[in-house]
Amino acid sequence: MQFFKRIVIIAKNNGWITADPFANYKIRIKKVGRGYLTQQEIYIIMKKKFSTERLERVRDIFIFSCFTGLAYIDVKNLCKSNIRTSFDEKLWIMGKGEKTGVNFNIPLLDIPKQILDKYDSTLPDDKVLPVLSNQKMNGYLKEIGVICGIDKELTFHLARHTFATFTLTKGVSIESVSKMLEHTNINIIMRCHEDKLNLRGGLISSLDENQSYDNE
Repeated sequence: MQFFKRIVIIAKNNGWITADPFANYKIRIKKVGRGYLTQQEIYIIMKKKFSTERLERVRDIFIFSCFTGLAYIDVKNLCKSNIRTSFDEKLWIMGKGEKTGVNFNIPLLDIPKQILDKYDSTLPDDKVLPVLSNQKMNGYLKEIGVICGIDKELTFHLARHTFATFTLTKGVSIESVSKMLEHTNINIIMRCHEDKLNLRGGLISSLDENQSYDNE
């Protein structure tokens, strides 16, 4: 609707129309809650034993995104050179978003590190994860959701929202979370995750602590 209002303004300024049909119309933005996975749902997916390697790999990459917040294309492009030791002497994921062009700096937690270790030195071109095409990934994620009994559509968007919930409930500032998700406007994450800001200490806040990614 905002797009059409801009068109009308241009048309009026150029004399193509004489009156603004939206003059007395006020746009109201409805807040919509974004889905995310709970601690139990993540645990179920993490520990599920799959009969095929393709599902296991897609699951690993999805869980990696849940704990890093990286978009599909950024996970696909991730190389060893993006894993660096930062000022705190800990490993971080550093790079620039393919679509946003915004730099990201994300601490490498234990579970995603275990996933990287699992595929270490097994891939060409310095890549760190065996990422398939977006279409195949989404198709296999749907299959994984059914197998695991998760009544939510598993997507990389869901993984990113899960990461936002994870970090916000851990007490990470909304400014830091916004930067890790490559948002240039803090209002974006505030609108999407306003209901999570008071959940600190709950849900999936302790999932990465003292957890093993061993699902053999």
